[in-house]
Amino acid sequence: MQNVFAIYKPKGPSSNRVLQTIKKESGVRKIGHGGTLDPLASGVLVVGIDAGTKLLDSPELKEKEYLADVRLGSYSATDDDEGEKTAVAVAEIPEKEDVQKTLKKFIGRIEQVPPAFSAIKISGREAYKIARKGKEVAMKPRPAEIKEIELLSYAWPDLRLRVVTGPGVYIRALARDIGQALATGAYLSGLERTRVGSFTKEAALSPEEAASQISAKRKTQS
Repeated sequence: MQNVFAIYKPKGPSSNRVLQTIKKESGVRKIGHGGTLDPLASGVLVVGIDAGTKLLDSPELKEKEYLADVRLGSYSATDDDEGEKTAVAVAEIPEKEDVQKTLKKFIGRIEQVPPAFSAIKISGREAYKIARKGKEVAMKPRPAEIKEIELLSYAWPDLRLRVVTGPGVYIRALARDIGQALATGAYLSGLERTRVGSFTKEAALSPEEAASQISAKRKTQS
């Protein structure tokens, strides 16, 4: 895909901030990405520049793979490690077999309620802006597709999962819903996106490398 490539977004900055830095340092006029990563997440961010921005909605980029760390025993206001935690009085710590059975329930086409702290617009305003003011946000279920969930490790209270998704999935919401199904509560404690379509973590550029290569390419074309 011409003018489309992958960068590895570090944990900390927002996806938009990383793109604006690349844009400023490279001098490229138009830049976009094929699916945001939360500031607390790291991993593959597919980027398009100039005419490549028109390719970012390609079906080839709909499948994504993640390594997700899920902590049981509490809920989070934001469904991830950033929010205020509420401990759950767990009656019985689930066995590994219970966890595996529960994970299978989420594979396939499901209805998922997005996190209140998300960029989905409610009456024209981003939901997270409403939630940050302490107001209740009524999120409606949306169709989502989860292709694979593999339990990589489990030692109470922590799960490590490999998740392959189609469009519409919030991994934060998946963590929350796993906690509800296990009656333990849960939130996403860490997330790395390892693949988007055929773009892998191993082949991704750092933001600095991307800016340098774009700048060099523009100079040879001028």
